[in-house]
Amino acid sequence: MSLFETIVIAIVEGLTEFLPVSSTGHMIITQNLLGMEITDFVKIFTVNIQFGAILSVIVLYWKRFFQSWDFYLKLLIAFIPAAVIGFLAGDFIDSLLENIWVVATMLVLGGVLMLFVDKWFKNTDTEQEMDWKRALKIGFYQCIAMIPGVSRSMATIVGGMTTGLNRKNSAEFSFFLAVPTMAAASGYTLLKTFKDPASISILTDNLTTLLIGNIVAFIVAMAAIKLFIGILTKYGFKAFGVYRIIIGCLILILLFTGNKLDII
Repeated sequence: MSLFETIVIAIVEGLTEFLPVSSTGHMIITQNLLGMEITDFVKIFTVNIQFGAILSVIVLYWKRFFQSWDFYLKLLIAFIPAAVIGFLAGDFIDSLLENIWVVATMLVLGGVLMLFVDKWFKNTDTEQEMDWKRALKIGFYQCIAMIPGVSRSMATIVGGMTTGLNRKNSAEFSFFLAVPTMAAASGYTLLKTFKDPASISILTDNLTTLLIGNIVAFIVAMAAIKLFIGILTKYGFKAFGVYRIIIGCLILILLFTGNKLDII
C-alpha cells in the first residue's frame, strides 16, 4: 500500500465506522476508485485500523466509559447476542460478507428505512437511563448488522430508539457498544492472522503503515463522532438515508455495468 492509499482508507474507516452509512460499502467504493489490489496485507490493515476507531470512543467519552461495573454489565448484556449468533452462524455470515449484491441492496433498503425513522420515533432532549432490558434489546438489534451493508451503527441506534431512548442517548450507547463488539471481531481476525507465519511476517514488515493508519482513523473518528451527534440531534436520520441510497445505487450501477468489485 502506498502512503496515499493508507491515509485514504484510514479516513474512510474513521468517517464511516460510527455513522449509519455502512463502512463496508464505503470500503468497496474506495478501493474500486483507487484501483487497489486486495492483498493479504490490505485485509489485515482494514481490520487493524479499527482499533484506532475504537480508541477514539474511549478517549472522547473517557469519563463516562470508565464509570462503574454496572455500566460494563449493561455493555456485556448488549454484546452477548451478537457474540452467540456470530459464533453459531459464523460461516453463513462470512458467505454474506463475500456478496457485494447483498451489501448494495441493504444500503438502499436501510436508506429507505431511515427516511421514515424520525416520523416513527419521537425525540426529546431529556437524558434517559440505560437499563439491562434496553441493553439486551439493543444487543439483538445489533445482530441485524451481521448482514453486510446494514450498518452496526444504524441497527443499534434505531434499536435504542425503539426502547424509548432519544437520538443522542441511542447514538452514544451505540458508540460504547462498538468498543467490545469491534474489539472482539478485530481481535479474533488478528488472532487467526498470528496463527499463520506468513501473515505475521507481513504484519511486522508493515508496522509503520499500520501505525499511520490507526492514528489517522483515530483522529478522523473523533471528529466524525462529534459531527454526527450534532447532526443527528438537530436534523435526524433523513440526510443519512438519502446518502445511503446514493451509495447503494452507485455500487449497483458499477455491478450492472460489469465492474468487478471486491470486498476488503
